Amino acid sequence: MSFSTRFKQFLTTKQLRNDLIFVLLMLVAFRFLAHIPVPGIDTTALRASLSGNQVLGLLNLLTGGGLENFSIVMLGVGPYITSSIIFQLLGMIVPYFEDLSKEGERGQRIINKWTRLLTVPLAALQGYSTIIFLSRASSGAGSASQFLDQFTPITWVTTIITVMAGTVLLMWIGEIISERSLGNGISLLIFAGIIASLPQAAFQIGLDISNNPASLTNYVLLLVIAVIVVAGVVFITEGQRNVPIAHARQMRGGRLMSGAQNYLPLRVNMAGVIPIIFAISVVLFPPFIAQFFVRATSPWVADVAGFIINIFQQGGLPYGIIYFVLVVAFTYFYTAIIFQPRQIAENLQKQGSFIPGIRPGKETEVYMQAVVNRILLAGSVFLGIIAILPLLVQSFTGFNLVIGGTSLLIVVSVIIESMKKVEAQMAYHSYSYDA
Repeated sequence: MSFSTRFKQFLTTKQLRNDLIFVLLMLVAFRFLAHIPVPGIDTTALRASLSGNQVLGLLNLLTGGGLENFSIVMLGVGPYITSSIIFQLLGMIVPYFEDLSKEGERGQRIINKWTRLLTVPLAALQGYSTIIFLSRASSGAGSASQFLDQFTPITWVTTIITVMAGTVLLMWIGEIISERSLGNGISLLIFAGIIASLPQAAFQIGLDISNNPASLTNYVLLLVIAVIVVAGVVFITEGQRNVPIAHARQMRGGRLMSGAQNYLPLRVNMAGVIPIIFAISVVLFPPFIAQFFVRATSPWVADVAGFIINIFQQGGLPYGIIYFVLVVAFTYFYTAIIFQPRQIAENLQKQGSFIPGIRPGKETEVYMQAVVNRILLAGSVFLGIIAILPLLVQSFTGFNLVIGGTSLLIVVSVIIESMKKVEAQMAYHSYSYDA
């Protein structure tokens, strides 16, 4: 079936058409909120400070572009993602939360409720630290800040409450988008922020080429890199290892039927774009905390805080190594959460199925885990390279990427994920109508 035919079928399905319109309206509402600045703030210097600062660039990416306008949704969904990471970690180390995660829908509802509740104080803390961080990043650490000069106690309170409300609103928007089953709401919000910056980036590229025709070579190189990254993301995302599964012989109608054989597909990158979003959240944490200790009375504490801030702001080799390791680690971590070899081995044994040459039970579990670890190595390293791609390009060519590898990864991954969910919904509705 051609793309035009499938698209027409999608639009002619009333429920899917209404869901698409609803999702688009929510994304438009998000972009509208991202352009409403906190009252009394001059954003001109803030936009200038975002360029060339690795941490602020990642933070602006995670907030869907809301940071550069100092908008009421300047925190984006960052606090919600941080809260999710905390409870997923607790689910691996605290027995109570581990038991909750195994209780199915009831346990997931409880965890989701606590995740939302924890998001509120995290938004307050992150809102305060973000303002301090932006203030010092735009005017130089330790100097007087044009942002803080405008902040009276009343301004502090109203601003923190405003950005907290903005985060809760985006959390709600993300969840109701996810309920429409056309994509992950949180990822789509970040996706919308990246796409919204493309027209401005294209205009800037055209302006640079007109003023300096020699820069065309750099932008051709950028285009080639972007095509390679997109192809690599599609290849890794769609790549899978098919594990053969055999079924035991069964008696049917007095006849012994030979067992059928099929495959269990294991994707190279099961976690999708989630690890890199988690890594961005974590890599933002050290400079935020260090801001509170820059003016400490103890000289060595102030020096350590300044050292941490410089590492993450300059985006050098230590920053690249930390970012790469975090992406790889979170890929393994998130895969360990969503892929349970013990449960798969138990289900295969209950169904009378097995992997040829592997004994059911514990040996199957060990074999599945070993296979996943091998294929996950390629996927995690690829994600790590994509994450630090701007640093690599700048180191070898001296050219700053207008749109980094992280942005391309998120855009392509979200598109692929949404297309699969749309196809699943189309198949479901087609089956419902046929029935």
